[in-house]
Amino acid sequence: MEVVTGAMGSLLPKLGELLAGEYKLQKGVKKDIGFLESEMRSMQAALSKVGEVPWDQLDKQVKVWAGEVRELSYDMEDVVDNFLVRVEDSDPAANSNKIKQLMDEMTNLFTKGKARHEIANAVKDIKDRTLQVAARRDKYKVDGIIANTSSINNAVDPRLLALYTDQKELVGIEQARDELTKRLQTDGDCHASKQKLKIISICGPGGLGKTTLAKAVYDQLQTQYECLAFVPVGRNPEVKKILKDILLEVGKKKPVGEVATLDERQLIDKLRELLENERYFIVIDDVWDLKSWKLIKCALLDNNRGSRVIITTRILNVAKETGDVYEHKPLSDDVSKELFYTRLFGGKDKCPRDQPAEVTEKIIKKCRGIPLAIITIASLLAGKPMEDWSKVYTSIGFGHGDNTMKILSFSYYDLPSHLRPCLLHLSIFPEDSEIMKDTLIWKWIAEGFVAEQHGVGLFEIGERYFNELMNRSMILPVEDSVSYTIYACRVHDMVLDMICFLSNEQNFVTILDNKEKYLSSQSNPRRLALQTEYIEEHNPLANMCMPKLRSFYANRCHISVMPSLSSFQVLRVLDMKGCAFLRDCHLKHIGRLVQLRYLGLQETRISKLPEDIGDLRFLQSLDLHKTEIKELP
Repeated sequence: MEVVTGAMGSLLPKLGELLAGEYKLQKGVKKDIGFLESEMRSMQAALSKVGEVPWDQLDKQVKVWAGEVRELSYDMEDVVDNFLVRVEDSDPAANSNKIKQLMDEMTNLFTKGKARHEIANAVKDIKDRTLQVAARRDKYKVDGIIANTSSINNAVDPRLLALYTDQKELVGIEQARDELTKRLQTDGDCHASKQKLKIISICGPGGLGKTTLAKAVYDQLQTQYECLAFVPVGRNPEVKKILKDILLEVGKKKPVGEVATLDERQLIDKLRELLENERYFIVIDDVWDLKSWKLIKCALLDNNRGSRVIITTRILNVAKETGDVYEHKPLSDDVSKELFYTRLFGGKDKCPRDQPAEVTEKIIKKCRGIPLAIITIASLLAGKPMEDWSKVYTSIGFGHGDNTMKILSFSYYDLPSHLRPCLLHLSIFPEDSEIMKDTLIWKWIAEGFVAEQHGVGLFEIGERYFNELMNRSMILPVEDSVSYTIYACRVHDMVLDMICFLSNEQNFVTILDNKEKYLSSQSNPRRLALQTEYIEEHNPLANMCMPKLRSFYANRCHISVMPSLSSFQVLRVLDMKGCAFLRDCHLKHIGRLVQLRYLGLQETRISKLPEDIGDLRFLQSLDLHKTEIKELP
């Protein structure tokens, strides 16, 4: 849904420009555009509410309606962009002769008049479609969708199982548990009764086992404290409920009285009173925002009795603000194998000798040390013949119905709406890709994902987006070993599976790889990513017209699978990285792609750019890294 609201966000300013600009539009056309602007704003507001609901929880009719709105906003933006290009052509050169200048002006007037006539017809058509979509919005009762999400909010959190895992079942947690325990222990020779309150934050991505680690430390140290509590917070916390939960847990040994009618202030006061003379150990699990934490912290007074608090969070900035940061790391390969065999066979020593070692290595590599991924795949393989493991691996994915996807989706739906398209966009890259930071940001800008801010450059804003995704553990940083600067990122396989699933569901990117070589004749992709080196005599894309395609990504593809540039009409991004068979002749008519913002020819054998590349007035990025080009035209 954020994809749709993002499309709206780039369309609405353009509609405003049409209304405010001096384009000599007929009054009727201006009135229709005003109507469209009003309706689009109303739909954007409705979509923002719907966007808060996980995609798989939405009613099918609401999904259909959202798709219609998306296509509508894209089509309207294409109309506006093409109109502006045609009416904003530069004036005839001042030094041209008068007869030629007069002819140019007459041609210009005719072209602009024709453009105004065409936009009037297009606007009328889109207005008719908008009225139909608006009627379906009322029919489907889209605006009331949020009222029906109580069952979603009350769903059992899959992380709850981590609290009740038997210690004997835990694998590879000993080192992290001991290190964290040591940090929590008494400082130096200072007596415990005179120690200040210490708060430690366990930070890491979803599925890494932060809750499991916190519970292991909690179980090991709880006998040393007088008051105890282990309380989950979650993505949309109700602070009053959290304070009540803490109060009820720490008050197990003392009567706390009736708490149901108390407000936040009264609960904080009661907790402070209860903890004033006690040595306590409290775990606040899964903190997402500082506002909630600051209210909770008000109750955790420092009584100089050596009390301890552990926070778990996925967000690094939250961890830094809440306390001493402990960055939880993925499991090593050896420990990953141990966990895999323990969950599958009950232990490494019980593993059959004929188990497929090569496939196991691949599975362990895919999981990248994330315990939840290892457990998920082990559960998938349990009970299946070992000769089928290879088949399972080739089709493996973390389905949207399992706990892995649910846990990861918490992070996705916590993202601000402007970051969600940036994350979904990463689905264009093949598995295990090293994604260059600067190139990625310029692609986001060309796609229109980066919103303008007064006085701040677009690249700087895009860099903030990149850092925020990294801070939220959604992308993995790649650091230069000499300068220690982050120059690239990777996407964890589990996150990639999730965003590919969501991207496909929302028709955000169409991916053609070795598994899926053909586009349906009925499909109308907006973004197309080719990830195949497959060569065939009759290319199914060669003669396919894609008038609405906005972005085309070809990663190390043979020219035989690439469509002709003439099939694109509103293309904004053209990236042909590593397409070794690309030649100068293939860029013929590149100047006709008047909406192009990004052109990537890196790692190709292109040696000369055509003269008409100068017609690309909106071009922001031209990547010629590792080409044979010596000079620009």
